[in-house]
Amino acid sequence: MLPAGYKIPPHWHTQPENLTVISGAFYLGNGDTLNMTHAHLLQQGGYHSLPAKAHHFAFTKKPTILQIHGEGPFDITYINPADDPSKASK
Repeated sequence: MLPAGYKIPPHWHTQPENLTVISGAFYLGNGDTLNMTHAHLLQQGGYHSLPAKAHHFAFTKKPTILQIHGEGPFDITYINPADDPSKASK
């Protein structure tokens, strides 16, 4: 579940990633920078498959429910390590 205005900075995964939009709308783009003008829209019911190690980013404009699936383990490597929320200071 993603709130409106949520941004996922540029990143990649070791394994392929499959996305299905359950509700709402999900914007997905390729590359090493979050360029909102170069993203494509996946609406409810939309599906997209990303190959392993594909550099991509995403964002929402309204509340969205997204299903992510693939073979594990699932990992995420941010292009800019400072974007990694798991490394945020407490």
